[in-house]
Amino acid sequence: MKYKPIEIARALQISTNSLRNYENWGIVPPPERMANGYRIYTDVHLAYFKCIRAMFPGYGVELTKKVMIHLQNEELADALWLVNQAQSKLHNDKVMADKTIKILETDSLEDMDVRGKPKWLTIGEVSNETSVPSSAIRHWEKEGLITPSRDKESGYRIYKRSHIRQIMIIRTLRTAVYSLDIIKEIIKELDHNNIEQARKIARNSITYLNKINQNQLKGAYFLYRLCEQLKIIDSNG
Repeated sequence: MKYKPIEIARALQISTNSLRNYENWGIVPPPERMANGYRIYTDVHLAYFKCIRAMFPGYGVELTKKVMIHLQNEELADALWLVNQAQSKLHNDKVMADKTIKILETDSLEDMDVRGKPKWLTIGEVSNETSVPSSAIRHWEKEGLITPSRDKESGYRIYKRSHIRQIMIIRTLRTAVYSLDIIKEIIKELDHNNIEQARKIARNSITYLNKINQNQLKGAYFLYRLCEQLKIIDSNG
């Protein structure tokens, strides 16, 4: 079938400017033109537009752009691995959020050892335990989210066990797109041993991740439909 831009725009409840933007980004094939210069879209374009709109909430604009360009180049494997990578990251975020909630529920990170002496960890040890890159930990320090001590002799950063709880909370909240100011307030509450608000927000982050997971499923469905339309995937398995 042939479609005018306004017909697709109305069907998808978006503006014709959005359709032109997708063209300008190069994430849909160039449309045909009528004698008067007006665009004419096909079923392939419609499938692209539907897929783009469905993928944005779960995968984001930048990844969706890359996937669409790969499809136009018939690079199906590259497109699917990008999607898989995003799904894998979401799963890791969920695992870390669950771990964070467990820590907040048990509140088991003690700063002292059995002899009553502080338990100090290096930034590498903290990174290994939290799965947060050292570079991110340093960045959060610059933002004022965490305040490690310094070894008197070496000058290296050293962390207490309670810093692990803070870092995991920050990671979870960053994943759920909380603002820097909100994260600072939550960390401040943690410093005063008031962790109920942190528990509540950590649980809310699970709800957020669950919604993203559903959005990714919807996006993957429309991606499969697009691949069928393009005849670049075996629908019979």
